[in-house]
Amino acid sequence: MGRAIGIIQSEHRGLAAILHTLEQLLRAQREHGGDPDFSVYRAILDYLEQFPDRFHHPKEDAYLFRALARRCPEMREVLDRLRGEHDHGYHMTAQLREALEAWESDRARGFDAFDRLASRYVDEERKHIRLEEQEVLPAAARALTDEDWAVIDAAFVENGDPLFGAEPSAEFRKLFSRVVALVPSPLGLGPSRPAAGD
Repeated sequence: MGRAIGIIQSEHRGLAAILHTLEQLLRAQREHGGDPDFSVYRAILDYLEQFPDRFHHPKEDAYLFRALARRCPEMREVLDRLRGEHDHGYHMTAQLREALEAWESDRARGFDAFDRLASRYVDEERKHIRLEEQEVLPAAARALTDEDWAVIDAAFVENGDPLFGAEPSAEFRKLFSRVVALVPSPLGLGPSRPAAGD
């Protein structure tokens, strides 16, 4: 079994952490309102656009899914669905960027649209990760050959998740520090939000 499975799972955990952070920020905004710090939302979108959209998903499509479709034709329907979800995810991150700009321009009315879209994005990405973890990775572990894994491993070892990998890039270390500093405690180091009713 290839190293790529562990890398993919680690990348999924990193994405899940970002999704959880976004979800908690949205909930805090819903419950407490206040003046949002848009830089933290922009930092999260930067990560989503620059790593999952540009590296993780394209390599799944080009290497893992292609090899698995060849070895397990019965998986093609699931793989086609996941490829479609990757394409949809690219469009959604672009829409999130637009919705964030609209919210920043109209703070009184813009949050609801961003909240709906971001909450849907979080939900869809979690389902997507679950399908890959529960069906695709086990099938790949069973069916792919050492030769298949050599090609897939080479592609994924190069990924180097800029935020959660073994050697985060300087740019993304800075981004992560900004996210942690801005996100309210207990998730981050930012000022804690008042409890409901305070």
